[in-house]
Formats: sequence, structure tokens, C-alpha cells
Amino acid sequence: MKHILLIFTLFFTACSIKNYEHTQTKIITIKSPKIKFSDAGYLRNSGKTIELELFIAGKSIEKIVINHMVCTSEGCMSKSGFNKDYLHSSYPDDTMQNMLLSRMIYDGANLSKNSDGFEQSIKNDDVDIIYRVDSHGVFFKDRANGIIFKIKDLDE
Repeated sequence: MKHILLIFTLFFTACSIKNYEHTQTKIITIKSPKIKFSDAGYLRNSGKTIELELFIAGKSIEKIVINHMVCTSEGCMSKSGFNKDYLHSSYPDDTMQNMLLSRMIYDGANLSKNSDGFEQSIKNDDVDIIYRVDSHGVFFKDRANGIIFKIKDLDE
């Protein structure tokens, strides 16, 4: 019985411990149908998981964890379900993840590289997006749907 209890304890505590390779403090601005936020946040990532923790006055108000699913304080959902609820249903599944990691969105559509990063301009029937990644941070604006997402280093 002791061995079963020990194995049970080790198994469940091992699953709950998260070791992130990178933790960064950022200024995060999000304006979407479900989130309106502008303050400090932690951006943590490992090879498989990204976590965005949002704070107001030093108190954690939301945590978004992305791996094969997206988990928020309201529960876990598919990436397309997250886009539908929090962003826009026409966005590709990996849009939020790519923005948090400063990667291209929409498979690099309309990509224009510059000396400091890159910019994308995506316009179709559903979206009108300007997306910019440079040494100052990430800027995403969808004029058609009123969505803004910015990430800046805390020291800027």
C-alpha cells in the first residue's frame, strides 16, 4: 500500500510541476471581444507550452496556457474554440501562439522583412490585419474586428 501511495503521489506531482525554459516580464495590451487588458504580465515558455499570466496591481487576474489546447480561467478548449471565443473565428489555430512567440502568422502571408524584424498585412473579407514584430515587441491590430494585441519589454 505504501508503494502505491508513493507512486500515486510522484505521478501527480510530476504532472503538476512546470519547468519553463524562458520567463519574461512584459507589458501586455489586449483588446478583444472577451478581454480588455493593459498592464504587466509574465510570458513563460518551454518547448511545448506557452503561458501568459496577466496581472493588475500585482494580482494575477488571468492565465492563458497554450499547448495542444488553450486553457484559461474558464477551462480548456481547442485552439479554434479559443479563437472563436477570444479573438476571431477566421484566424488560423496557431495565431495566438505565434504572436506570443513573435513568429509569422497566416503561414507568412504578405511577409515583408526589415532590418529589425518583419511586418505582415493581411486583408480579406473577414480581417484587416497589421502585424509587426521588431526589437521593441509585437504589435497586432485587426481593424475589421477591433482586436489589438501588443507585447513590449517592461524596460522600454
